[in-house]
Amino acid sequence: MSYDLIFMLEEPSMKNVLDQLLPKIIPNEITYICSTHQGKQDLGKSIPKKIKGFQHSPDTRFIIVHDQDSHDCKTLKSELLKICQTPGKDNNVMIRIVCHELESWFLGDLAAVEKAYNMKPNSLSKQQSKEKYRNPDKLNSAKQELKRLVKEYYPGIHSKKIAPHLSLTENTSHSFQVFIKGIKHLLEVSP
Repeated sequence: MSYDLIFMLEEPSMKNVLDQLLPKIIPNEITYICSTHQGKQDLGKSIPKKIKGFQHSPDTRFIIVHDQDSHDCKTLKSELLKICQTPGKDNNVMIRIVCHELESWFLGDLAAVEKAYNMKPNSLSKQQSKEKYRNPDKLNSAKQELKRLVKEYYPGIHSKKIAPHLSLTENTSHSFQVFIKGIKHLLEVSP
């Protein structure tokens, strides 16, 4: 099968999020798939294989979504670009780094977290103006911060709860906004 877009994801929890976000952005006539992996090493091994496997589909574009964690963002992006290189082929690859981890996106939209857990209105969202939530990408451990706010948060399962409530426009996570803008731009320039 051929796809217009192939999202290559580090982990299943990102797929949970993209399953909710992408239909709001991508028109029905554009075909796409989210390919999940079991961590960074699995993703790294899979990238060249998938790119090579789809070389018969020159219009297929790849979007690699990877957590920054403790890496330098530019170095990580450069390393991923090297993995993507296939001699004699324009790979049509876009790389998006989630700073530092998926939970930064959730902390960028505390209203979504509040709705997902049926919390009292404004119990969390009123904190969005605090410095750490105005720019959650700066937090080294967004996952720990989210667990502090919502004790029952568990990444693999609860990303499904939060994702349907995420706003495409009101999220304060810069990496979230860069991801959304990147997809929209990719759709504008697609053949």
